[in-house]
Amino acid sequence: MNPARIAELLDPFLRSPIVLGDPRLSEAVLSPAQLQSISTYIDILVRWNARINLTAVRDPEEIVTRHFGESFFAARHLFPSGADVGTAARACPEQSRRGGPAERSSAALTLADLGSGAGFPGLPIKLWAPHVSFTLIESNHKKAAFLREVARALTLTDVDIQNVRAETIAQTFDVVTLRAVERFEAILPTAAALVAPTGRMALLISAAQQAQALSTLRNLTWSEPVPVPQSRSRILLIARRLT
Repeated sequence: MNPARIAELLDPFLRSPIVLGDPRLSEAVLSPAQLQSISTYIDILVRWNARINLTAVRDPEEIVTRHFGESFFAARHLFPSGADVGTAARACPEQSRRGGPAERSSAALTLADLGSGAGFPGLPIKLWAPHVSFTLIESNHKKAAFLREVARALTLTDVDIQNVRAETIAQTFDVVTLRAVERFEAILPTAAALVAPTGRMALLISAAQQAQALSTLRNLTWSEPVPVPQSRSRILLIARRLT
């Protein structure tokens, strides 16, 4: 897919103001290398999707807005200065150096994406914040094979694809992400158990699922939900574990 068209489609998700402070961070852009990686990713996804059911979305442009747009929207909130190029880090260099309230040095951070499926939001967040160490947890063998193929094609480093059930993971992570998983209510406690002390959980869900998340995970401190651009019902919900 044409990188210039990808940039155009992602613009609303990258330009919308974020809730963490400095409005200059709304000036985020993706580099040519990042856009080319997205284009390659889409080509692989479309090819694999003809053989296994990775996503019900078939149109490449809709894949960009529905999957990549939502993922990069989450990435900007989790890692405001995570992009190596682009103006987000340059807009607030002092916060980037000292870590700020939203993140510490990205080289020390770990992220787990539960039920990665076609790789969203995990792999786009990795493209946004390449120095974060990622674990993609996917119990389906064919989907795990797809994730490995994308990681190889994009030459991503520090990406560990775990073809296991999330309940078997013993370690904890600084950030845990969750999007479009089956048995949402049942997986929430498992996801919360993977969050390290003072770590964060990020949910990309429908507004109708918010009450379930808050009532199930009362031990987390929740931020206000953030509407996902170009969606009537999708929200980003971030929580922090205080101890």
